[in-house]
Amino acid sequence: MRIIIAMDIIDGKCVRLTRGDFSAMKSYGGNPVDIARSFEDNGIKYLHLVDLDGAKNKRVTNHRILEKIAYTTNLAIDFSGGLKTDEDLKIAFGSGAHQVTIGSIAVTKPPLFIEWVNRYGNDRIILGADFRERKIVTAAWTEKSDKDIVPFISAYVSAGLKYAICTDVEKDGMMEGPSTEIYREILDSVDINLIASGGISSIKDVEDIKAAGCEGVIVGKAVYEGRIKLNELTAIC
Repeated sequence: MRIIIAMDIIDGKCVRLTRGDFSAMKSYGGNPVDIARSFEDNGIKYLHLVDLDGAKNKRVTNHRILEKIAYTTNLAIDFSGGLKTDEDLKIAFGSGAHQVTIGSIAVTKPPLFIEWVNRYGNDRIILGADFRERKIVTAAWTEKSDKDIVPFISAYVSAGLKYAICTDVEKDGMMEGPSTEIYREILDSVDINLIASGGISSIKDVEDIKAAGCEGVIVGKAVYEGRIKLNELTAIC
């Protein structure tokens, strides 16, 4: 299972939100590039880099930070936030992203999302299937759709999708445990490389996610708060 560390960027700083609430932001200081290097130095291989400014601006904003991390480390970076147009994807991949995660466009413009999967390859495009009470949410988690998470993912798998990140918005940043049962339900129904995100609070949570069959797990606040040590994570993968 891939261990992926989350790094959210606002105004050039590494931050974490609670349930996606920008008013509940905590900054962890330091240079994001230096923080990324420290992850790599401790055996981490994968980074989930979220451009929160881009999510608010609806266009890629922090691609220079992506570029610096990509060209000064060997981390495989999944980039998300503000990816709305062909130009945004070109910027992200041109700045060194290995993969990109697309959320809102998959809800609002399904043909465009499928076109990107076909054009760039299903190993490089990840579906961002963020949910609240099973329903897919978009627009930086501010808008709730009527789409249930399982058929939403299944429809895109039928169109060639390979990867999906699923974040339970209600658990994100809370460190109260992940939605493991929903991840099991998805994997029982859909043939997908599923990356779990949201609520990770302990090594046991990570072990449970692995036992459920997820291809990867994103860990954020628990690392920044010292609840989980990086060497504990690398021992699992």
